[in-house]
Amino acid sequence: MMTMINHLNDKTKLEQKLTAACKKPLAQCSCHEIYAGLLSLVQDLAGERRSPAGKKKLYYISAEFLIGKLLSNNLINLGIYDQVREILAGSGHNLSAVEEMEPEPSLGNGGLGRLAACFLDSIATLGLNGDGVGLNYHFGLFKQLFADNKQEEEPNPWLETPSWLTKTDKTYTISYKGFTLTSRMYDIAVTGYNNRTNKLHLFDVETVDETVVEDGISFDKTDIQKNLTLFLYPDDSDRAGRVLRIYQQYFMVANAARLILEEAAAKGCNYYDLPDYAVIQINDTHPTMVIPELIRLLTCEHGLEMDDAIDVVRRTCAYTNHTILAEALETWPMDFFKEAVPQLIPIMEILDDKVRRRCEDPSVYIIGNDDRVHMAHIDIHYGFSVNGVAALHTEILKETELSHFYKLYPQKFNNKTNGITFRRWLLHSNPRLTAYIENLIGDGFKENADCLKALNDNRFLKNIKVLHGLLAVKEACKQDLAVYLKETQGIEIDTNSIFDIQVKRLHEYKRQQLNALYLIRKYQEIKAGHRPTTSITAIFGAKAAPAYTIAKDIIHLILCLQQIIDRDPEVSPYLKVVMVSNYNVTLAEKLIPACDISEQISLASKEASGTGNMKFMLNGAVTLGTDDGANVEIHELVGDENIYVFGDSSETVIQRYKDGDYCARDYYEKDGNLKNAVDFIVGEEMQEVGDLENLERLYNELLTKDWFMTFPDFEDYCRTKEQALADYENRTGWARKMLVNISQAGYFSSDRTIGEYNRDIWKLEA
Repeated sequence: MMTMINHLNDKTKLEQKLTAACKKPLAQCSCHEIYAGLLSLVQDLAGERRSPAGKKKLYYISAEFLIGKLLSNNLINLGIYDQVREILAGSGHNLSAVEEMEPEPSLGNGGLGRLAACFLDSIATLGLNGDGVGLNYHFGLFKQLFADNKQEEEPNPWLETPSWLTKTDKTYTISYKGFTLTSRMYDIAVTGYNNRTNKLHLFDVETVDETVVEDGISFDKTDIQKNLTLFLYPDDSDRAGRVLRIYQQYFMVANAARLILEEAAAKGCNYYDLPDYAVIQINDTHPTMVIPELIRLLTCEHGLEMDDAIDVVRRTCAYTNHTILAEALETWPMDFFKEAVPQLIPIMEILDDKVRRRCEDPSVYIIGNDDRVHMAHIDIHYGFSVNGVAALHTEILKETELSHFYKLYPQKFNNKTNGITFRRWLLHSNPRLTAYIENLIGDGFKENADCLKALNDNRFLKNIKVLHGLLAVKEACKQDLAVYLKETQGIEIDTNSIFDIQVKRLHEYKRQQLNALYLIRKYQEIKAGHRPTTSITAIFGAKAAPAYTIAKDIIHLILCLQQIIDRDPEVSPYLKVVMVSNYNVTLAEKLIPACDISEQISLASKEASGTGNMKFMLNGAVTLGTDDGANVEIHELVGDENIYVFGDSSETVIQRYKDGDYCARDYYEKDGNLKNAVDFIVGEEMQEVGDLENLERLYNELLTKDWFMTFPDFEDYCRTKEQALADYENRTGWARKMLVNISQAGYFSSDRTIGEYNRDIWKLEA
């Protein structure tokens, strides 16, 4: 139950506070001065909402928090967005222009980080005592640029004055082999909707030196004192980069462990009863070292016997698994720990020995026969909860990927289907649609997303005026996107076209290459005279990890295709390919409301959940996707007629991997359309604008490997996509699909997800 907090509803007093924060009349202020004043005002109001902590506290530890710009989200959660907008308009200012002054924090990359941000918002919204813990990256992952149809990387700085960061006096001494570092904690206020304020704690090291970055994002990876918090996920293509990740991860959890024990002790904890005072959610495997580090601190500094310390930590820590991909279940050579944090090795050896004494199966050991430490194994053995993030994902973990652990600990496994902060992705990102929905069903959905179900009613679904009004909202959002892309990236798009959008991290399993092969086929069809009824704008947005060669080759393919089509007068009126640069939350907030077709085309069984699929659905896009991740639950909610599902089932894919009998060339030889599309990658047109080395490498990868099975799904994908494009022509029927999707999106509120986490795992008092 939410605890409502009175808003500052007196607009006159609010204007006085804002004027005082700006230190001069608002009409005389620049947009940057208004932004600084609003930042100060928000921080003051958020501070007033800090409420008694309660005995037990959640610590949500994550390597990423992709929080996005904070100003408008905080104004909405504080209940003063409309008043501030009116106050600024009265003084000649536009709130949207002020929002552009804010840099986007470079603290995350993809769905993992965005999910963590949504969860913090909902934890505060539900009135739960819980803070996030992470690192204060100076340059984030990187800023993405395009040159010669290739991705280039440069630092993405965001730390400036004024800032949402508040410097605290909290410092710790963190020991590594041969040296120590002094940490500093910075806080960002996390406001809940009509509720309490929590915090995101970000640890940094004051010896970090931004000037050590020289060419692009390269730097001396061995100078830990100067580079530790520069980048999220430092390039791990060499040994120094991989060891740096150990230094980073230990820095994060060593600070978190000290903070947790210190805060618990201040409330009267005697350490044996730590689970009564703290619960730790380990978000993916990056924070895993918090388990051996807590055990080390409890035994070495607080006098607990080893078995007691292990028992305490096991009852305190819970683990969220976010992947089915073996490559993402981190394993590290023992040598890395010897080099960076040798103090953890005795603890990990004891933990491994205890596993070996009770289990004969080597696949569950913590330290493998290859002398590598399996981080997820630590989490599963020495935590009390293991959860997947979508129904299908959790079942695959239990039945295949982690089945040996499920047999050991069936009681630990549970599912918590992901969710999104719908207020950011609807109220903030799409005010037009918000106002339209409010006019239809009232404003209860702003607090309780389940109220959106009221839209699934024949008085709306069969009302031509309502449906056409929804189409008008979508058209306005497409106009907004067109203006934004023209102003910020120099890209022109046709708002009368179908907006088909795939924006997410670039990875082969997400299969941007499948979409690209379809677009090649479409290009070839248009050249042959088969023109679509309505033109198509295919929009991509994605960053490829700097060392992920094939992912970069896929970006190169898309950019080359974009150039070829743009300069072809036969094709360009009917098809446009766009790849936006430096995709981030700010761009997502513009792209998602404008989308018609949401591309969620990962190989079935490979996407844990996805959250972009939920955001698009909420904004009235119709999903084109495989039955993978949370697509399965979207499919169940909206029904067959309101989603476009294609491709092999997860069971088929898993069996194909198990049998090891997949041969990409067999599909290539049997399907002429597929063969033509694949051959185009190394054809003359592509070679004119592209780099043959990149193109041939991708061509060979697909033809000889195609590890994520693009070819078996190609024909069905093309057929299903053509059906979606044909159905789009029935504008009333399409609007009905849009409305059904919006009406069912409330299930994917992170408020619901966090309520389930608290009910089943955390057990905090609201």
